[in-house]
Amino acid sequence: MIQFRLVFTGCILLALGQVGHALEYIAPADAGIIPQRLARIDTAVNAAVAAGEIPGAVALIMRDGKIVYHEAFGYADIASKRPMATDAIFRIASMTKSITSTAVMMLYEQGRFSLDDPISKFLPEFSEMNVVSEVNEDGSIRETVPATKPIRIVDLLTHTSGLAYPFIPSSVQKAYIDAGVIDGLTAENITLAENIELLAKQPLVDEPGAKFTYGLSLDVLGRLVEVVSDKPLDRFIAENITGPLGMEDTWFYLPPDKHDRLVTLYTYIDGEGLVDASEVESIVAQGDPNYPVAGAKTFFSGGSGLSSTAYDYARFTQMLLNDGIFEGVRILSRKSVELMRTARIDLNGDQSPDFGLGFMVVSDLGKSDSLGSAGTYSWSGAFYTSYWIDPSEGLTAVFMSQGRPIKSDIADTFKTLVYQALE
Repeated sequence: MIQFRLVFTGCILLALGQVGHALEYIAPADAGIIPQRLARIDTAVNAAVAAGEIPGAVALIMRDGKIVYHEAFGYADIASKRPMATDAIFRIASMTKSITSTAVMMLYEQGRFSLDDPISKFLPEFSEMNVVSEVNEDGSIRETVPATKPIRIVDLLTHTSGLAYPFIPSSVQKAYIDAGVIDGLTAENITLAENIELLAKQPLVDEPGAKFTYGLSLDVLGRLVEVVSDKPLDRFIAENITGPLGMEDTWFYLPPDKHDRLVTLYTYIDGEGLVDASEVESIVAQGDPNYPVAGAKTFFSGGSGLSSTAYDYARFTQMLLNDGIFEGVRILSRKSVELMRTARIDLNGDQSPDFGLGFMVVSDLGKSDSLGSAGTYSWSGAFYTSYWIDPSEGLTAVFMSQGRPIKSDIADTFKTLVYQALE
């Protein structure tokens, strides 16, 4: 039998003076979900844990604003046999991007800038950019040419800015690494402003607006939020998003009283299985495995810096599903959410999905290779966390584990098992 456990009871008094109410739990059958079919999730996730594919996981499903499934599996730490709990805290990596995109759209709604504005209007270090034209055999850049277009704010939201990531192979990878550009998760004594200044000195992989290239675009937008709001990114997000939404376990750097709820980060090594990432000399996983509890705690990555719980993140996704409002608090306008979840960039040629302003979007279910609905939007994180929002089904779901790389397709299976359980 599936056991439903409340993560919070009653009301949560936030440090900012906001009150967040506990989400309501209801029986799956009352939300149009077949309990016997929903139980298949337990079987599949437990099998992935038993096979050593993942250390553990937390899965949460909401329908029509109520939680119908919230379960923990396996271990938060394998060595100590610390069991996973539904309030476990995960490094959500690129799921941070959706929150930063929301912050950008909030400032856009205040008339602080146009989406077509060049980022150099606010961050002048991006005024004169070059594009790589030739690369040497060792990966160093041989020649560049001046960019013919400026990087616009909308280019950053759609990852068509020409900026890349140091951990992803590209024509600028060596230049980024040599310059000391930070990926996102670090305990080093560096600020977001300093990292963006280093980034702006590097050439682009493509002309702005030319193609989708996954990279540090949302870190640049995080810096935009800081400049326009005159607040550090962590403070802006706390005051305007996580605080009002009652997301008390969502932080860039965890307070000490939350350290013991952080899930250990693992990396899968052939022949060895899951290994504590902090013990891997040449870590495959992106970032510092001691993040977010150690180090200088000065770097707020808009693209990958947050940690959260499945419960907290479900509050955020429910706000989006509600067209920008949650528990009477308006975060975004209905029309901004509509614009964000509208497909505008073709990611894979003739294959779905596409990309909007901060989200992957299923624009044509007939080109999809999984169960779902047209109009569903989603994103995931490098350490095996993911979510999706399905407006037509009134459905949002979150799946969180912790490792990179992970040799498992259980997150995709979880999505299939959610949809097959709908009446």
